[in-house]
Amino acid sequence: MVVHVTNRDIICQIAYARIEGNMRVFEAYAHELPKYGVKVGLTNYAAAYCTGLLLTRRLLNRFGMDKIYEGQVEATGDEYNVESIDGQPGAFNCYLDAGLARTTTGNKVFGALKGTVDGGLSIPHSTKRFRGYDSESKEFNAEVHWKHIMGQNVEDSMHNLMEEAEMCARNSSPST
Repeated sequence: MVVHVTNRDIICQIAYARIEGNMRVFEAYAHELPKYGVKVGLTNYAAAYCTGLLLTRRLLNRFGMDKIYEGQVEATGDEYNVESIDGQPGAFNCYLDAGLARTTTGNKVFGALKGTVDGGLSIPHSTKRFRGYDSESKEFNAEVHWKHIMGQNVEDSMHNLMEEAEMCARNSSPST
């Protein structure tokens, strides 16, 4: 799985290498998300998660594996790993290619990775790179990660900004 984050888009691709060059099998773009109800914030962590999820569901649907590997039905932020089911085709395995992106904890690339894993693909990963991991206590807080997946952190920031603006407006209003 290849993830590219640009100033205006997030691109997730399933590709494989050939001598002639990389061959893309499937791709999903964040600018497609408005079709599915996500209309704003198309370059944030939540959009990266949704783009990874969209890619996975497309891929599994195309190969007729979407009913077998439903993935994480409800986003909780908890760690999830896909396991092969006996008597069925094996889980689709791939590896993350972050390219030249800095792979620091909380990067959007890992949001796309989480969306892909929750969607039903098997990708080796660790929670140490997801938002919500505290490097000091060495613990992963799934609730913090869930807030970033759902965009709750953006909503909280907007409420704080609105409250500050109201306070400033009250303090700067001329008194009679």
